[in-house]
Amino acid sequence: MSGELDRTPAGWAARSPADPDPLAGSAVTTRRGDDGSTGLLHGGGRIAKDDPRAEAYGTVDEAVAALGLARAELVAKSDGGPLPPALAGMGALILRIQRELFVVAAELAANPDAWDRLRDGETRVSIEMVDGLEAVLADLEASIKMPREFVVPGETRLSAALEVARTILRRAERRAVALDRAGLVPGEYLLPYLNRLSDLVWVLARAAEQGELRHATPSRER
Repeated sequence: MSGELDRTPAGWAARSPADPDPLAGSAVTTRRGDDGSTGLLHGGGRIAKDDPRAEAYGTVDEAVAALGLARAELVAKSDGGPLPPALAGMGALILRIQRELFVVAAELAANPDAWDRLRDGETRVSIEMVDGLEAVLADLEASIKMPREFVVPGETRLSAALEVARTILRRAERRAVALDRAGLVPGEYLLPYLNRLSDLVWVLARAAEQGELRHATPSRER
């Protein structure tokens, strides 16, 4: 039509309805999101992909991926020989956090009309999840020497990856705070969980440095 942008990919325009669909059996692609919309957990109307809810749980997804880089770094180190004792259990802890972040994302992605269908620890953050982080945080802080000032990330590859994850988690927390202000966070423990997790990942980065006999670089030159 005159004056209207044609968004149809050129290759699609040439495809006949009789041609076989190469994605007919795809378990990933549905094409439903080609209009810029996405679905919510437990149904309801579709939302725009730049909706604040999609932005929030998408940021959580970024954090999961960034933590995956940190975990992969541990795997690479273990391929070269036994990990230092201080790093030995870190991979399992990171994997636990990654899995718990899927619970966070589910809660953020839930259809408000179906909030009563959310289940603690599965699709809604529980108090037990927050308590679990606090227990790990307390133990970890007691096992390392804590810096007394701001630090500059980058002392080791592992600690740097953890710092990237931490900053993404803080962004996820900011997005979740905005949603909570709009009445779009179902449970009362999601915000405390994200806040506590960012603290824990910061401490993990310090533990990673010290586990490799390195020390955090202070923000001010001495």
